[in-house]
Amino acid sequence: MRPKVSVFIAVSLDGFIARNDGALDWLDQANAGAAADEDTGYAAFIAMIDVLVMGRHTYEKVLGFGQWPYGRLRVIVLSTTGVTIPEAIRQTVECSKEDPRSLLERLDKEGCRHVYVDGGITIQAFLAGRLVDDLTITTLPVLLGSGKPLFGDLGRDIWLAHQHTKVFDSGFVQTRYCVRDTQH
Repeated sequence: MRPKVSVFIAVSLDGFIARNDGALDWLDQANAGAAADEDTGYAAFIAMIDVLVMGRHTYEKVLGFGQWPYGRLRVIVLSTTGVTIPEAIRQTVECSKEDPRSLLERLDKEGCRHVYVDGGITIQAFLAGRLVDDLTITTLPVLLGSGKPLFGDLGRDIWLAHQHTKVFDSGFVQTRYCVRDTQH
């Protein structure tokens, strides 16, 4: 067995998670237009997570937000070149050069039950390795025309089973899928 692996991410209607330069201004603008009490389920989702695994680019983007948004949640940054970890978050953030399968094997031995994977390249690597169990994708009502896609060349078809779709007053459309062909 291995920990359950989940993706929870927002995309533009044309499938981008960031602009070509990594900017998320469109995401901030969409969130600003949503009602303050509109709950997309992120707080409940993150409360079930033992470890967040993200790529270096996502980590560096999140560091630029100013305040670290993950509190005491354990975060593992995947990077072959390493990253600088500020003193304020060194108790909860670590860097790993492991491939996704090896990382999950280690986390399983450590007792981890549920992993959240974030960042386009990292999500693609876990999908290509047949390691993602479910995806929650919130599509925002904006067309960017270009940017960093959520999905790239995965080397094969990945079949999904639709679980639930919810439409929010903001125009956000959130769909949850289970991956039908993961390997445990």
